[in-house]
Amino acid sequence: MNEPTALSFEDTACAFAAKSNKELSKAHFLFNAMGKAWLVKLGLQVTPVAIKWHIPFTRMVIHNTIFPQFVGGETLEQTAKVVDKLETYDVQVILDYGVEGKEGEANFEHARDEFKKVIAYASTQKNIPFMSVKVTGFARFALLEKIDLAMKAVPGSLMKRYMSALDTLTIEEREEFHKIRLRMQEVCEAGAAHNVGVLFDAEDSWIQEPIDALTMLMMDVFNKQKPVVYNTLQLYRHDRLQFLKDSYEAALERNFFLGTKLVRGAYMEKERERAVAMNYPSPIQPDKVSCDKDFNECVEYCIEHIDRISVVVASHNEYSNMCTTELMAKKGLPNHHPHVHLSQLYGMSDNITFNLAKAGYSVSKYLPFGPLQDVIPYLMRRAQENSSVSGQTGKELSFIRKEMDRRGIK
Repeated sequence: MNEPTALSFEDTACAFAAKSNKELSKAHFLFNAMGKAWLVKLGLQVTPVAIKWHIPFTRMVIHNTIFPQFVGGETLEQTAKVVDKLETYDVQVILDYGVEGKEGEANFEHARDEFKKVIAYASTQKNIPFMSVKVTGFARFALLEKIDLAMKAVPGSLMKRYMSALDTLTIEEREEFHKIRLRMQEVCEAGAAHNVGVLFDAEDSWIQEPIDALTMLMMDVFNKQKPVVYNTLQLYRHDRLQFLKDSYEAALERNFFLGTKLVRGAYMEKERERAVAMNYPSPIQPDKVSCDKDFNECVEYCIEHIDRISVVVASHNEYSNMCTTELMAKKGLPNHHPHVHLSQLYGMSDNITFNLAKAGYSVSKYLPFGPLQDVIPYLMRRAQENSSVSGQTGKELSFIRKEMDRRGIK
């Protein structure tokens, strides 16, 4: 059995080894600005409009502040420089082509082709084991919403409800949904052929049911020999721990590896507001303690069934990351076990990522890329979630200041 790893997330010299003094000072300025709620609120209102209307200097300001902190580049070629730099520190990469909200068949086909292009590129880089996909990148939101509503209206297993919901579609909608399945299948085929894992993102709860069903169907095809396809579970939802257990039972029954990515979630306020407005029970946990409890129980469940589950623990929570490593040690798993991967967003929680990498764990940065106008929604979410000094921004600033003090930077 492995001895527990001497792991600490306090080593800022390791955490920021990849940043120059100038880059560290720039990060300090940015997170300090994001700690001002009024400034973030103003930016959230103004930035999308300024980009849409091509207001002078908008792109330049974004490119010199928030963009390089959280995004790899506008193209794969630009992003490759970040990938190579991370590899120097044994940090892997989950590539994400940042497309969302673009509808129409031409956009859907383009997104599918871009996802396949990303997979082909990832296969040439030894530190890119995964790429991330949003189903709404190649599927009409309203159609997913209709199927989800029909699935929620009937009892039974996920697949039973899925098949029942398809019967409610018109002939035209069935043809459209068939194209969605084919796009998804093509992306998974590319992942399997190039040995690159495909992580399907979780989305709004009112379109998640068909995404869950489609992802399970893809696992049933592509995860027979090894994990290729992964579903994402947002643990701020109170039903996801049970969903994980149900998914595992389905994987055993159908004899495939269950691929799962665990996150706390990114759409909590929107979910709660919609539940109130439409008068249905909120899918969100009653409090953070409940969310943390379910997240850590999911980690424990995955480690306990690691022979048939491959898990990506995607978290900025230090306890959850430490808990994962302790559970691995307790079970006698090597630090670099092929079924356990840890991940944090690029530009955040470097104290976790780089110290995990130094200790020999399989850990990555989730690295979006894409044209500036396409990644604006992603950047706005990062600014929003970092706008509380008592939350993520406070943590980031404390570690950055500690390292600046260590280096003697004023």
